[in-house]
Amino acid sequence: MLTLPLRRLALSLIIGLGVTSGPAAAEEPLKFGIISTESSQNMAPLWKPFLADLSEEVGVEVEPFFATDYAAVIQAMRFDKIDLAWYGNKSAMEAVDRAGGEIFAQTVPDNGKAGYYSLLLVSQDSPYDSVDEVLANASDLIFGNGDPNSTSGFLVPGYYVFAQNGVDPSKAFRRTLNSNHETNALAVANGQVDVATNNTESMDRLEQSHPGKAEQIKSIWKSPLIPSDPLVWRKELSEKTKAKLKEFFFNYGDTQEERAILAGLQWSGLKPSDNDQLLPIRQLELFKQRSQVANDVSQDEQQKKQRLAELDKRLEELNRRIEKQNASSVAAQ
Repeated sequence: MLTLPLRRLALSLIIGLGVTSGPAAAEEPLKFGIISTESSQNMAPLWKPFLADLSEEVGVEVEPFFATDYAAVIQAMRFDKIDLAWYGNKSAMEAVDRAGGEIFAQTVPDNGKAGYYSLLLVSQDSPYDSVDEVLANASDLIFGNGDPNSTSGFLVPGYYVFAQNGVDPSKAFRRTLNSNHETNALAVANGQVDVATNNTESMDRLEQSHPGKAEQIKSIWKSPLIPSDPLVWRKELSEKTKAKLKEFFFNYGDTQEERAILAGLQWSGLKPSDNDQLLPIRQLELFKQRSQVANDVSQDEQQKKQRLAELDKRLEELNRRIEKQNASSVAAQ
């Protein structure tokens, strides 16, 4: 494969970009959004060398955009304050549906798996070892839920742990807090919450950054596999810019130095993707909505029946698209 300098030269010859060794002063910076799975102080050093290489490749300055929650990164794309972003699947769905975003790439985890898993955490000395035990005692417990736009911290446990058990966590627990993955894990370790959502990638990072705290935590539930995170750009970006971004992302990781930078982000590389990556997430969101409607005793029965029929129709269409997607994947193998 081509090294970074050779790729840059090849790209300039192919699409006539005239990329130089430094950022082009005449062009506006690219703004890269990063969801807040941890504090920006922890994340910035991991992203800095990656974004520096991206800036060198595309020939313009690349500015990181950190925020305190996922919604701010979605809103930033909606109002053209960022050009592309790393999202989780649920926040990517919001960006695609409401912020003019489009998935173009998917991260490849450095552990070789096709994705990651949502977790439910308690402290090592907790008397609870299962979801059933937690739900049975929820009225006495403080729950650390994830960011409302988080796939693994909110959507996935929201369906598999709560919706499937007919439980509304905002009402079942003595108190519910919403935080990022790192804050939730540390809150469990420090005894500030009794149970919290998280994911396997965040716990792997916690074992490196706070090994003592990680030892004080145990997982009592693990979800089905969640697809790896997508990268999303604004659909309105120029084709020239999109070509430069593809050239960088789909070839990055050729050298030992690049692989080391990717390892800091827990990736081994990136691969092409599109909005169809979200089909299982959309299915999950609709299943959750259907469970909530079906369990809503306050709703008029006729209205409930009509709403359930609408959701079933949407689910049927999603199922057909997913079956078609799976058939195409098998045929391509």
